[in-house]
Amino acid sequence: MSEFFAERLGATGINKHYLLGHDAAAALLIDGRLVAAVEEERLNREKKTTDFPENAIAWCLEEAGITFDDVDLFAFPWNWSAQVLNEILDGIRSAPIPQAAKTNLMADMADLFDQIVSPEAILADFEARTGHRPDRAKVRFVPHHLAHATTGYYLAGMKDAAFLVSDGRAERFSTLTGEIRDGRITVFEDTVTGSEYSMGTLFSAITRFLGFVPNNDEYKVMGLAGYTEPPAPNPFIERLLRLHDDGRYTFTTPLQTDNPRSHDALFEAYFGAFEDTLEYKARVAAAAQQMLNVATAHQVRHLEKRTDLDRLLFEGGVALNCLNNTPLFEGSRFADMQVSFGASDTGITIGAAAHAWLNDPGTGPASILAAAAPVTPYLGPAYDDAAIEEALEAFSGRVVVSRLDDDQVVEQVARLLTRKVVIGWFEGRVEHGPRALGHRSILANPGFPDIKDIINTRVKHREPFRPFAPLVLEEQAPEIFDMGRKTSSPYMTFVFPVRDAYKDRIPGAVHVDGTSRIQTLTDEGTPRLTALLRRFTELTGTPCLINTSFNVAGEPIVCTPTDALNCFLGTEIDYLILGNHLIAKNAS
Repeated sequence: MSEFFAERLGATGINKHYLLGHDAAAALLIDGRLVAAVEEERLNREKKTTDFPENAIAWCLEEAGITFDDVDLFAFPWNWSAQVLNEILDGIRSAPIPQAAKTNLMADMADLFDQIVSPEAILADFEARTGHRPDRAKVRFVPHHLAHATTGYYLAGMKDAAFLVSDGRAERFSTLTGEIRDGRITVFEDTVTGSEYSMGTLFSAITRFLGFVPNNDEYKVMGLAGYTEPPAPNPFIERLLRLHDDGRYTFTTPLQTDNPRSHDALFEAYFGAFEDTLEYKARVAAAAQQMLNVATAHQVRHLEKRTDLDRLLFEGGVALNCLNNTPLFEGSRFADMQVSFGASDTGITIGAAAHAWLNDPGTGPASILAAAAPVTPYLGPAYDDAAIEEALEAFSGRVVVSRLDDDQVVEQVARLLTRKVVIGWFEGRVEHGPRALGHRSILANPGFPDIKDIINTRVKHREPFRPFAPLVLEEQAPEIFDMGRKTSSPYMTFVFPVRDAYKDRIPGAVHVDGTSRIQTLTDEGTPRLTALLRRFTELTGTPCLINTSFNVAGEPIVCTPTDALNCFLGTEIDYLILGNHLIAKNAS
């Protein structure tokens, strides 16, 4: 597959992300219950991999103790039908490009469809990679955005809700709205936005323009936006964005999906020639952030008029822009807004599986009711003491290991964190999604003003402007942060202002704009981590801990004990918790 893209489509700028997405993963539902899900990158150690998720599929089956023969339905989170191909070809025919380029691109797209993305090609690839050819009657190809919407619906406990899905692109579109009632989706067709007006793709183009990696570093642009106010007037809003009465938005200059740098000249016309400075990048980032906020708020205002439901689900890659999510919710009439831990393409295998199950003739109201409960993000592999000790043997002489019980882990780690140290925290099943949610985390004390610089330079090896998120007890969060109408934020998908009384108490977890992207903890969700935070607060009076993903820049979050040990020894992390093992580095 990679050879096809390199040889046939490399010159156009089209790549696998354009048609097949990224963040390969697998998920398994049994009787409507999500029993396993893992991203391929955690297993093959290739960040944001687009490879076929053969390791993830194999692990899900092994975890459940089943084989392919036991599977009733196979669901894929894309539906590249012949109709979609015809629509793409029609778009190329009408594109303002030379006829010869049109002819070549149309031929390449037709071959791409036949060889890579058509249903038959996907099933052939599945067979080649797994040795199993699914019965076509058991296969469901779920449109990408419907998989996103169903991910949010399923993970939120399957309660009726309106939804907004926005990302780079699906088969043909970049954003749509609708409702889900009793498991059935209604799309408001007149709100669908074409890929040439994709806010996600535009944000990726801005990410590339600022010198970062598109489809990966958009959160850096989000972090930079906090360093300055957007320009007034904002050229993105005044000259590029157009809002329409039907709730859609367009751009005065459509995106060219075959040219990822098509808007660079426009950006320089707006902001001047590119400068590799914090000031320049922050000004562009703040302008881009305000544009995204305005566009999505416009969509939600229209959605409010189309539905009488009071719950909003926001899914797709754009929903990971947590700087947008808080004002989007606070400015709406919805009683609640949820962004799941699987909002990006990491979660669409969950949504595809849930969509296939919900629309299967054998699934009745009783089955839906039985499975209707919010789902934990801790869905991936776990490693017991025997696996941890086997991994430690390979590092004998390089580490010093102490075996503790649960209470000792909490007590000793809480006491270590009263000092200026950085601790790797590894327990239980791997989280699903792009954020560390307390099972594969790096922890530190936010009371030290320079702790952010220590982690960024000595551990994560990343830009110094990058902020860190705090863990906070759910019952204490409103006292420390101005949470508005939100009562919890368990997946770090919302940003809140830090109250003045706490800014000097947790400086390491406060961004330059006075906000924090928080993760709220409960005893039910993360019992040992919550106990650790309670004990740390008792010892220090500081009600938060810094939490960031257990990895270094450019690598996936650690999965196995060996991954954790390699990261620990390759950085200046001071201590490592592996289950009930406290590990330090051998001084020699």
